[in-house]
Amino acid sequence: MNNLLYTIAVILIIFWAIGFFAYSAGNIIHILLVIAVIAILLRLIQGKKV
Repeated sequence: MNNLLYTIAVILIIFWAIGFFAYSAGNIIHILLVIAVIAILLRLIQGKKV
């Protein structure tokens, strides 16, 4: 489950970067960034290694 969470976070960060530079998706990109950061923080807090 943690590996899946980390993968989703990385994908969201990539989408955020694409949307940030393209600036076509508006505020949804920043929401994706917040979700990705929360997912990464949860993984770091749990401290479980893959």
